[in-house]
Amino acid sequence: MSPDLDWAREGRDWPNRDSSRFVRAAGLSWHVQVLGEGPTLLLAHGTAAATHSWRGLAPQLARHFQVIAPDLPGHGFTARPPSRRQSLDGMAADLAELVRTLGSPPEIAVGHSAGVAILCRMALAGDIDPRAIVSLNGALLAFRGAAGQVFSPLAKLLAANPLTANLVSWFSSRRSVERLIAETGSQLDRTGIELYERVVSSPSHVGAALEMMANWDLDALERELPTLKVPLVQLVGSNDRAIPPSAAEKVRRLVPSATIVMQKGLGHLAHEERPAETAAEIVAVARRVGVLPPAPEDVPVSAAESRPPADDAP
Repeated sequence: MSPDLDWAREGRDWPNRDSSRFVRAAGLSWHVQVLGEGPTLLLAHGTAAATHSWRGLAPQLARHFQVIAPDLPGHGFTARPPSRRQSLDGMAADLAELVRTLGSPPEIAVGHSAGVAILCRMALAGDIDPRAIVSLNGALLAFRGAAGQVFSPLAKLLAANPLTANLVSWFSSRRSVERLIAETGSQLDRTGIELYERVVSSPSHVGAALEMMANWDLDALERELPTLKVPLVQLVGSNDRAIPPSAAEKVRRLVPSATIVMQKGLGHLAHEERPAETAAEIVAVARRVGVLPPAPEDVPVSAAESRPPADDAP
């Protein structure tokens, strides 16, 4: 088993492979997918995922936007940075450098789970200034109570042991991946499960995800969220078992601009379960904030257009 994912091997049939490129930024080699034309939309995936998470959503969005979707540092086919950079501030700064290198500041930013926290940190730091941030089952609040006392120390302990990532990837059988996905409240097809199985078979990918969890600190972000000026639209799967839907209501009370759109019957990976539905919600947000023109049915008919045609002169 190779410690790193190899583009010629694991990437041989990677979703949207024709849109892939490799870019140097922030001292790393990044795997980035760029699809479509139009206003720029940035996608930031969650912990332990990669660009495969957007396999259905990105082509839908590419009908309206230039979509930029990177593998986050250490994830997928992007190089792994030093452990200390796998923090919220470090990953936000590195992603901001990638955005500057590409020269395409996003007008809409869309994140899933921990990816939403990265986008909010970038916006609060002034590194991006999108017209809206769309949160897909966002992980924006720190763990409280017993979970908070156990989770971070445990993640640090696991990340510090170099054998942990190898053991996790070794036991990443299809059955275990299916079980983990089911526990998020989502149901994916065989291809979706196989892609997750593929990335978690890499000790490097798993190690980067563990380092990310060990270094993650949302307390400071939670304190700053009330100052977020960018409209925050939260798409929430009603069946999300990873981030309880009630968390979105807490965020709504913290962020003056925050709104909630419920996706009934969907889990934590709602955007993979129903990409067309999720894309439609994102396009609707872009229309509301003026990034995209109004839908044809929303455009009022002008007086000139509403007048009947004049009779031909004799």
